[in-house]
Amino acid sequence: MTVFAAVLGVVTSGVAAVPALAADNPYQRGPNPTSASVAASRGTFATAELSVPRGNGFGGGKIYYPTDTTQGTFGAIAIVPGYTATWAAEGAWMGHWLASFGFVVIGIDTNSRNDNDTARGTQLLAALDYLTQRSSVRGRVDAKRLAVMGHSMGGGGALVAARQRPSLKAAVGLAPFKPSGPPSADRVPTMVIAGQRDGTVTPSYVDGLYRAIPAGTEKAYLEFAGAGHAFPTRPNPLQMRLVIPWLKSFTDHDTRYHQFLCPLKDRTGVTAYRSTCPLVAPGARD
Repeated sequence: MTVFAAVLGVVTSGVAAVPALAADNPYQRGPNPTSASVAASRGTFATAELSVPRGNGFGGGKIYYPTDTTQGTFGAIAIVPGYTATWAAEGAWMGHWLASFGFVVIGIDTNSRNDNDTARGTQLLAALDYLTQRSSVRGRVDAKRLAVMGHSMGGGGALVAARQRPSLKAAVGLAPFKPSGPPSADRVPTMVIAGQRDGTVTPSYVDGLYRAIPAGTEKAYLEFAGAGHAFPTRPNPLQMRLVIPWLKSFTDHDTRYHQFLCPLKDRTGVTAYRSTCPLVAPGARD
């Protein structure tokens, strides 16, 4: 009887540990990250894609998603390219890359290639609404865990979307240009990245955007060594090994990824870094 009770105790404690861990973070997806895994060009999830026609408030695009249906829903990211650019030419390389780390991604074209940052922000939100309400993969998406990202004028659009919808979990501006004004009302955790040699959107301009984000908002500023304005338009492992932990930390509330940002674990290729460590996700239990 004593041996049976001991064995039963071990089994019971083992069974209890699983839901306890899940309760700690029900949004955690994928294995424990390492420096090598966040720098890899693919995560652990197999992915697929589908096309989105023009309409629904934006100019169409592509959706990339994990094919795994055993782990529940995933957080989602809407991404918009820069001024006059198309998703296919500029951002498509990010689609499967991000999806393989456990996100549903919608990369969009704009209604007009000349749309300003305000229009691009509105279209990012329209894309998220389409993704979560009308797309064929809406059942794979957690509509409460959404993020935005963009390059140049699209980066400004991501900051506009963050102001317009403060319930977003994260925003990323890649060499962001925001002619509509500083992000002084931003309440969404926001990362902005500058290129050291960017003469179009200079590091000092991006740093000004960072400083304009309120002190009470989680934020990070990075400057990439030797990078010009086009650094986000082609496969960029440096960008992804920093953006993925940011998105995981806030979209998935996944504290396993804090180690890469607080403090910055690998400064290779980074000439400047500032952030509001420690990272605390607003509404982590929402």
